[in-house]
Amino acid sequence: MMTASFCLFLIFLILPGQLVLGQSQCSLDDLLNKKIEEQASSYVLATLQKLQLICSSVTSRGALATCPSESTVTGCSCGSACGSWDVRGSTTCHCQCAGMDWTSARCCRFGN
Repeated sequence: MMTASFCLFLIFLILPGQLVLGQSQCSLDDLLNKKIEEQASSYVLATLQKLQLICSSVTSRGALATCPSESTVTGCSCGSACGSWDVRGSTTCHCQCAGMDWTSARCCRFGN
């Protein structure tokens, strides 16, 4: 009988302490995570606010138009009412119709 009483005593003594400790640990973790997220998001936001998207168009005679090396193709346009084109290597527009008179590439890059 004394053993059972002693075990119940230990359970009621230790278990609430563990629950309280677990709660304080969780709220400390939550607080630290919140602070880390706030700081990280402010750094990301500050960096994004400094970035600009700079775009220009490049037009060439024939079936190919190539963007400057630091830019990426975001769209193409073809002469002779050709609507069939593809992008090669992320910097070159290629119009797929025969006898193309001109090809235009819209080129964009991030800058500050």
